[in-house]
Amino acid sequence: MSDIIFIEPNSAVQSYQDLAETYSAVETPTWSLLLAESCRSKGYSVSILDANAERLRDEDAIARVVEKTPRLVCFVVYGQNPNSGTTNMSGALSLAKRLKKECPNIKICFVGSHSSALPEEVIAHPFVDIVLTNEGVYALHDLLQSNLDEDLQHVKGIAWKPTPDNWVFTEAGKLVPQERMDIDLPGYAWDLLPYKEKPLDLYRAHFWHAEYELEKRTPFAAIYTSLGCRFKCDFCMINILNRDSHESGKVASDFAGMRWWSSELILKEFDKLEEMGVKNVRISDEMFFLNKKHYLPIVESLAERDYKFNMWAYSRVDTCKKEYLSLFKKAGINWLALGIEAASRKVRREITKGKFEDVDIQEIVKTIQEADINVGGNFIFGFPNERLEDMQSTLDLATELKCEFTNMYCVAALPGSPLYRTAKSKGWELPTLPEGYAFYSYEFKPLPTNYLLPEEVLDFRDKAWNKLMSNPEYLAIIESRFGSVARESLVEQTKIKLKRRLLEDGSQ
Repeated sequence: MSDIIFIEPNSAVQSYQDLAETYSAVETPTWSLLLAESCRSKGYSVSILDANAERLRDEDAIARVVEKTPRLVCFVVYGQNPNSGTTNMSGALSLAKRLKKECPNIKICFVGSHSSALPEEVIAHPFVDIVLTNEGVYALHDLLQSNLDEDLQHVKGIAWKPTPDNWVFTEAGKLVPQERMDIDLPGYAWDLLPYKEKPLDLYRAHFWHAEYELEKRTPFAAIYTSLGCRFKCDFCMINILNRDSHESGKVASDFAGMRWWSSELILKEFDKLEEMGVKNVRISDEMFFLNKKHYLPIVESLAERDYKFNMWAYSRVDTCKKEYLSLFKKAGINWLALGIEAASRKVRREITKGKFEDVDIQEIVKTIQEADINVGGNFIFGFPNERLEDMQSTLDLATELKCEFTNMYCVAALPGSPLYRTAKSKGWELPTLPEGYAFYSYEFKPLPTNYLLPEEVLDFRDKAWNKLMSNPEYLAIIESRFGSVARESLVEQTKIKLKRRLLEDGSQ
C-alpha cells in the first residue's frame, strides 16, 4: 500500500476541442511535482498519475489507482494558465465520481485554485472527502500522519466530512514561510512522471515556443522559481492558493504576496533538466523579473552553464529592463510573454491594482525584439467599460506590434478573482460548467461589458484572432523569423475552427 497518489486529471478535449490533438501544450504538472517531492522528503511513499499527459480514459486511470492501493488519493486541479484550476475540474470530477463508486473506501481529497476559491462547492460533492483550502503542503503532511478518520478534526487548512451528509472547516492552515521554502518544498519529483522513450517526452511545449515546428516541442518542462504575485489584478486568481483564512467572500487580491526558492535549489533543478535532455523550458513565475536579487543569480548562472535551453518567461510591460535583455538571451530566454491586455491605458490602470507605470508599449516590444528575443503578446477583450471600438483599438495595437506570437482572450470572472466577487454581487450570469471558463472550449462564456453581450465579445475575439493569424503581412513576418515550415504550420492551425455554443452558427 502506498501512502498517496497525486492525480492530474485529463480535461484536454473539453478545454481545447480539436486543438488538444496537436496544438495545445502538455505541461509538466507543477504542483503535483512539488507536493509529491515535499511528501516524499518526509518519508512517505508517493506516486503521480498524470492522466492528462498519458491521455488516459477514466477506467484506465482507476485501474492504475487500484494497483497502487493508496491510503489517500489527491486530485491536483491546477495548471499554468489562470483558468486551468477551474477548467480542469471537469475531468477531475468525472474521474473522482467513478473512482469513489468503484472504490468506496478510498479517501479522496482535492487541492488547487478552484478548491481554494470555492471549497464549500467542492466538498459538497458526495464523492469528495477532503478539500485542502490553500496550497496544501502542511495539510498533506498532517493528513498522511493521521488515520484519515476522526483525526481529521485536528488537521489545519481543510474542509472534511464528519458524516457523509455534513462537512466542516478545521482551523485555517498556514503557508510555507519564506525561510522554509527550500526545506518544506524541496524541489520537483521529476522521476515520478510518465514517459514513452525518454524522460519528459510525453510533455510538449507551446506551439509557438518551439518556433512553430511540431517536432521540436518535446521533451518539455515548466518550473517555478517563485510563488505568487504582489499585484491585485481584477481578472486574476493566482494568489488564491495563498489563502490562510476561511472567511467567506475572500478572493485572490486578499492574499497577494510572493515567496522565492533559493537560487541554489533552482539551479539544481535546471541541472536535472539538462541531464534529462530537456531543452524547452517554461519559467512559470508570474513575476520572475520583479526582484533582481532573485532572478539575476539564476540567469547569470544559466548563462555561464550554456545549457542551450529554449526558455520563455512572463514579464510585465513596466518591469522589462533593457539593460538585462542581452543577459536573458545568453541564459536561453528566447521568448518574453507580455501582459499587454488592452490598448487603452485607462483600461489597463482600471484592471491592475497597485503600481502600474505607463510605458510606450511599441518601444518596449521593439527593444525586446532588437535583443533577438521573441515577444508573445497577450491581449484581452471585453473589460467592463469596453465598447466595440475599444476592442478594435486593441486588435489594431496587436496588428501594429507584430509580436512573434499573439494570444487573445476574453474576460472571464474566474473563481477566486476579484472580478468573480463583483460578478456574484451584481448577479451577473456565470458559467454553470467548469469548461464554461475554458477560453477555447465549446461551452466558454465570457462576461458581458457595460455595452456588449457575451456573444458579441466572443465573436469579436474569435474573428480577431483568425484575422490576425491569416494576415499575409503577419505570416510573412513569421516566415522571415522562423522559416517556411513555421508559416505553413500556423496556416494549418488556423484551419481548426473552434465551435462555440454561444454563437448561433457554432463556429468562428
